[in-house]
Amino acid sequence: MARVIGQIYKSLNSKNRIKYGRDVIKENRQIYLLMLPSILLIFIFCYIPMYGLVISFQDYVPGSSFLGADVEWVGFKWFIKFVTGPYFIRIIKNTLVLSGLNLIFGFSAPIAFALLLDQIHHHRYKKFVQTASYMPYFVSMVVVAGMVISFLDVDGMITNFLKALGFEAQNYLVMTSAFPWIYTITNIWKGFGFGSILYCSIISSIDPGLYESAKMDGANRWKQVWHITLPGIRSVIAINLIMMVGSVLSTNTELVLLLYSPATYNVSDVIGTYTYRLGILDGQFSYSAAAGLFTSIIGFSLTFAANKISNKMTGFGLW
Repeated sequence: MARVIGQIYKSLNSKNRIKYGRDVIKENRQIYLLMLPSILLIFIFCYIPMYGLVISFQDYVPGSSFLGADVEWVGFKWFIKFVTGPYFIRIIKNTLVLSGLNLIFGFSAPIAFALLLDQIHHHRYKKFVQTASYMPYFVSMVVVAGMVISFLDVDGMITNFLKALGFEAQNYLVMTSAFPWIYTITNIWKGFGFGSILYCSIISSIDPGLYESAKMDGANRWKQVWHITLPGIRSVIAINLIMMVGSVLSTNTELVLLLYSPATYNVSDVIGTYTYRLGILDGQFSYSAAAGLFTSIIGFSLTFAANKISNKMTGFGLW
């Protein structure tokens, strides 16, 4: 729809464009009014704070002004320090590993769950499963992390269960080999149900006549899913994949902060936790701002590239 409107808009001259734009705004004014609070919130809390990015090019002292006679501009000093720092390779590697696991399993889990849920024909049971899957999303991340720490402790419920199966009782949270999987499974458990809502709504809007025609042609359930359901949700899959690729350097920092410890820094210390320690705990605001800006630029580049590839391969994209 947006592309059709864009093509129509390009075909008009300047006067007709203004008239057409006014007509579109007038016709959809209620929708724009509904969007207004969200636009204001995004502008206030996302765009106005971007003014503070200038400190990544300064030797900023807390309490001083961002722009003034006493400001000491240092150019790309902090960016160079970040890239050439002793922990750069480690935090980039850890960020890519954790984000990669979440991209592979966390992205596919809501799709698989929505497809499986669509095969349930018992209405009450289906509603119960849906509701149960949404609930973890609304639980505080602090509570979720507390549950994970409690369950995986030496005397925790999961540890005792594994001990009963013959495994050695130990604190899995301090094991470097176990942390990436603990993080990934926790992320999936918390978000897969809520992430499947959009897929479920799109699947429910697919014409049932397509499935009836496929049954008459002898297609089993798997073939119906492959040839009807998946093509029906292809656009949503493409857009969500673009968003996840763009955020590959932005792991769930809050969860990592709550679960990691110095014993697992080698595999759990990511860009978000590193900048948190430098900026909040050590007060190196310019350094942490430079690291954050570096991550944002890479993320935007990945989003732009993924969108271009998606547009060419599937015909769907963010713009």
